[in-house]
Amino acid sequence: MKIAIAGPYSAPTGKERQQNLDAMNEAAAAIYEMGHIPIIGVNAALPVLEKSEVDDEYKLIMDISMAMVESCDALLLLAPSPGANREHDLMVSLGKPVYRLLSEIPAS
Repeated sequence: MKIAIAGPYSAPTGKERQQNLDAMNEAAAAIYEMGHIPIIGVNAALPVLEKSEVDDEYKLIMDISMAMVESCDALLLLAPSPGANREHDLMVSLGKPVYRLLSEIPAS
């Protein structure tokens, strides 16, 4: 399965944003070790953001993240946040599974 990982990214400091990314990337590594393909939308968006001159950085991140999530078979929701909640709601509307714990994800 291709599994998106959603959780908070935004935070007041760069250190906290990095901690949020680390949590998503650690979950991605575990998902890969389970035999699935992990997808983190913000990881795809950040290099684009770095090279862009957009006014609405949040919109860029969410546009890319939502497109990535939509292509996945399931979602792992690490913790709620405005963006993660949007990703969750999208997957629910598509009838795709949403997991809250790694242990809920079936083996490949």
